This record gives sequence, structure tokens and C-alpha cells, in this order.
Amino acid sequence: MKTSRLAILALATGLSLGLASPGFAQSSSNSAETYRLLNLFGDVFEQVKAKYVEEVDDKQLIEAAINGMLTSLDPHSSYLNMDNFQEMQVDTRGEFGGLGIEVTMEEGFVKVIAPIYDTPAEKAGLQPGDFITHIDGKPIRGLNLSDAVDMMRGKVNTDILLTIQRKGEPAPFDVTLTRAVIKIQSVRSEAKDDVGYVRITKFNEQTNSGLQRAIRELTTEIGPENLKGFVIDLRNNPGGLLDQAIAVSDSFLDKGEIVSTRPRDSENTERYNARPGDLAENYPVVVLINDGSASASEIVAGALQDHRRAVIMGTRSFGKGSVQTILPMPGNVALRLTTARYYTPSGTSIQEVGIVPDIIVPQAKLETIEALQRLSEADLSGALRNENGTTDDAATQANEKRDAAQLLAETDYQLSRALDMIRGISLFNTRPKG
Repeated sequence: MKTSRLAILALATGLSLGLASPGFAQSSSNSAETYRLLNLFGDVFEQVKAKYVEEVDDKQLIEAAINGMLTSLDPHSSYLNMDNFQEMQVDTRGEFGGLGIEVTMEEGFVKVIAPIYDTPAEKAGLQPGDFITHIDGKPIRGLNLSDAVDMMRGKVNTDILLTIQRKGEPAPFDVTLTRAVIKIQSVRSEAKDDVGYVRITKFNEQTNSGLQRAIRELTTEIGPENLKGFVIDLRNNPGGLLDQAIAVSDSFLDKGEIVSTRPRDSENTERYNARPGDLAENYPVVVLINDGSASASEIVAGALQDHRRAVIMGTRSFGKGSVQTILPMPGNVALRLTTARYYTPSGTSIQEVGIVPDIIVPQAKLETIEALQRLSEADLSGALRNENGTTDDAATQANEKRDAAQLLAETDYQLSRALDMIRGISLFNTRPKG
């Protein structure tokens, strides 16, 4: 137990010194209380180690305690162990060493949903519906999907052997692939006749460059003389990197504030402003949001709404108005800590409240079941409160969900209305003035 006790006392000493640094006399009583509480933690730790019904691992206990401390603050602060930290880095970078296939688990095997264009999997001829039964000769049955995906990822330019079972083939066959850099496609685009449709699924390091490319390609494909405008679809986008949300907003704004972030010390407030240049060249823009649009998605929607650059359509967004900072720690682990609130250009905090669309269009029938079950930020245990006390009446949100349940459209009703809106604005703008 001596090692554990020394570790706890070292932690207590470090924290106490940190608390005392602003002024020893002022914080000495706080430091004494901190020592007492950390000694209590050490006592509890030793009791669990000695008397719990099963043997427990020191690392597991300490990490659980750290995570408990962070998750007690708010729903978005947490401890990232080595695996979680590495996965988060892959997610935010938007690229990794792998094969380029979208997969699921079915009947104990990995099933190929689709190979991604211009990746090792696509070049090797993998097809939707293929089953991967072995990886490097090791059977997949018994593994979960996460473990199988981890086995397929790896260093770029290394080989991997997949055993494939394909419908119509008499026997399984082997395929050797060479891992390459796979970029996670966070932006997808499509020409909807005379309207450019851009879907942003998350905000990673590839997002703004993907948006720039999508707008250019859609303008060329449709033709500037035929193009009526753009629909930017942020529905069910959980957010991501703050700098990418700022860059995406900036792409449609010529000037003005995009967002401000305010930490505990208001003197350290940071403001981010748009630079000249509108990627969409003043074509009409409609942004689609719903109650799955959170964080970075709400920054974009709020900035374009406040500057009247876009019509916001759909249903009320999630309402996550806080900023998380990733703080790397020794041992390749990290803390995800809520460090600030963000505010739209008008100075409004959307924490718990969300972005209210300019035009409320309920979910289509096929989307309603999931929407009715989805929570908002205000529903989360321990969520930060809106300091202005402007949380909207829960009955209003309930009414919105009830209206959504009554809608019987079988198609993507929200997107249809967005396309109609773009064409209507374009028609109005081209009418002769007299």
C-alpha cells in the first residue's frame, strides 16, 4: 500500500501547491482542506484495494476516479485514456492509415457496406455485401466490430490479408491490400437540379477544405447562369473543431463577428471575425438544422442567422453552447475540459436553448421516431445552465415534437422545403424592379 499512498500524497502536494500559488496566506486554509480530502481519497482507495470482493487494478481505480471528477462537472468534460485519446485524434484529424471501407457486423462477420472511392479497398475490388471472415489468417468470429476495425487500421504502406466470402462465389478467397492514408469524408455534395446541396456530417480538419471544393464543383457542374443557391445540411451534425466552424462560417460572410468565447475570466474573452470574401458569391443560402445539430453546427447556424446571410430552416438545435479544450497529459492521455461558453454575434448564449430556425419545418415521418427519442442539451444531467435564464418553455419543445409526429410526408420534407425556398428567393431576386 505504500506505493499507492505515496502517489496520493504526491497528488495532494501538487494540487495544494497549485492552490497556494496566488497567495499563500490567503489559500492556506483551502490547502489544508485539500490535504484532508485527498487523504480521505487515499484511505478509500486503500480500503477498496484491500477489501473489495474481487482484485482490482490500481490504474483502473485511479482512471475511474479521475473520470468521475470530470464527468461530475458537466456532460462534456471527461478523461481520455490512451485508446480514447488516439481515437479522438483520428476523428479530429479526419485521416488514418487503413483500407477505406465502410463496414458493419452481421452474423459474426464483418460485412462490407461500401468501399470508399480511390482507396485500397476500392482498387482491390471489394464489393458491397462481401463478408470478411479472416484478417491475416485470424478468424473474425468472436471479435466485436471495434476490434476488427482496429486490426484493419495500421501504418501506411503495410500489407494486410483479408479472406472474403462473396455471394455467388463457391469458396472464400484471399485479397492482399496495402494500407494507405484514408481521409474521413465529412462533406458530401450533390447537384439538386439548379440548387447545390452540401451535407456536413462533422467538423474535423478536412471540413472547410471539403466545403470549398464542394462549392466550386457544384458551381461548375450546375453553371453560374443556372445556379439558384445552396442548401447547407447540418442536421444530426454533432459538432467538432471550433476553428473549422469559424472557417465554414467565414466562407459565407464578408465581415462581422462570427462567434465569441468567454472563459471564467471574462477579460480573456476571444472574438473571431470574418474576412472579406463570400465563397457562395451572394447566392441565396438555406441552412438545415434539427435537434441533432450541436456545438460547431450551432456556431455556423447562429453566425449566418445573426448576419442574415442564410435562412435557417428545420427544427430547434441541440443547445450546446460550451467549448471543450483537449489538455494532453503525461502518458499519452488527456482531459476533455469545458473551458468557455460561446456566444453568437448578437451576444446570445444558446446553451440549453439552441438555435430557433427562421422557418420551422418539422421532421418527416421517417425521421420522426428517432427525433422524438433524442435528448437536447437541457435534458442532460449536470448540463450548464443558461446564465441569462432564457431557457424556453419545455412545452414549446414538446409541441414542436408533437407537430413532427403528425407530419405524414414520406420523403425528406425538410430538404424539399429548403430547395423550394432557394428557388423562391432566386425568383424574387430576378424580378424586374420598377
